[in-house]
Amino acid sequence: MKTDLTKLYDALTKHVRLGNFPVAVRMVKPGEQLPERVKRPAQDLKIKVATCQAISMARRYGWVVAVGDEDISCPLTAVVFGFRKASDFYMKGQACAGMYTETREAGIRSEEQVAKFSFGEFKHILVAPLHRTAFEPEVIIIYANPAQVLRLLAAALWKSGGKLTSSFGGRIDCAEEIIVPQRSGQCEVILPCLGDRAFGQTQDHEMAFSIPVTRVEEIIEGLEGTHKGGVRYPIPSFLRYTGEFPEHYMKVAE
Repeated sequence: MKTDLTKLYDALTKHVRLGNFPVAVRMVKPGEQLPERVKRPAQDLKIKVATCQAISMARRYGWVVAVGDEDISCPLTAVVFGFRKASDFYMKGQACAGMYTETREAGIRSEEQVAKFSFGEFKHILVAPLHRTAFEPEVIIIYANPAQVLRLLAAALWKSGGKLTSSFGGRIDCAEEIIVPQRSGQCEVILPCLGDRAFGQTQDHEMAFSIPVTRVEEIIEGLEGTHKGGVRYPIPSFLRYTGEFPEHYMKVAE
């Protein structure tokens, strides 16, 4: 059954009030056709991009973008999304050691815990602003401030209660945004990585929240339910109090 993306877009607009477009993502398999109106960075823009750049083009420009091996500038993305085979240098933790970890051994542990697709499993990463999405997505990525992410978290827990568990590696956040929720079927809170902030222009105040398409109806119901319960964004300030002023101010008026 096709997901009602318009309903989700309307719910996010009403209850979360985002400052950029939510992004729909689909991993395109070999032999699967891309939409007709889609930008290919290498062909159409004459540049190569990181995945976070393509996502930012969708969420800031409103572009539909597809990236494959020929479009990817980030070697880490190329490996974890299965566009290129991992080298011994990568497998031995050397891409991580000295920058993110003290030793190669620690680097190996970090690389092992990055979610990955198998080599050749997919051909393209297809992204589009939610309101212009003409394909069936697998994941919806939302960039937001912490209070907006809190609003989404409340919606995600409306039916199940409990807590939402996410893990943070501090690097290669595109894998946490796309691969992890696509596989787990669970919503994910993401702390955008250094590369996302450098190349994707993600700002210091921004976080991200990913919704597997199988959870869209739950999120819509959760946004409505928590709204009725009093959970709102912007968060209402408590203003029913009497303020105190400096003592000498009290002499201004008789």
